[in-house]
Amino acid sequence: MAGNEEKIVCVNRKARHDYFIEETYEAGLVLKGSEVKSLREGRAHLKDSYARILRGEALLLNTHISSYPAAHQFNHEPTRTRKLLLHKKEISRLTGKVKERGLTLIPLRLYFKGGKAKVELGLARGKKLYDKRETLKQKAARREVERSLKSRQ
Repeated sequence: MAGNEEKIVCVNRKARHDYFIEETYEAGLVLKGSEVKSLREGRAHLKDSYARILRGEALLLNTHISSYPAAHQFNHEPTRTRKLLLHKKEISRLTGKVKERGLTLIPLRLYFKGGKAKVELGLARGKKLYDKRETLKQKAARREVERSLKSRQ
């Protein structure tokens, strides 16, 4: 990989459907060797995963990174809690926002940037059912407009 080229491992598509994303942050991940190998093969998913801040540390919970077959007894636990690498200022800022405004930290995508594993975190507010319906209506309307424009050309 040259420079800041990104190789996306997985994307949490459901996050943008279930939440309003207010801000995004990039964080590094503390991983074991077998986890890195598994990520490079794209064997991970972010369904049901979230981030928490406990005792001044950012942690990624419930992220599933499949075990690497060649690692044998040195393999990792697929859904173990992983530490996130963020600056102290970012952690304190996130802590304040999560506590005061009732927001949650949701991983949006896992990727490699310059050979390092990164996770994009979204500071998110949960959508109500009517918000989700409204989003689907807007998406359908946008699709319909694009379809009609395409047929005109």
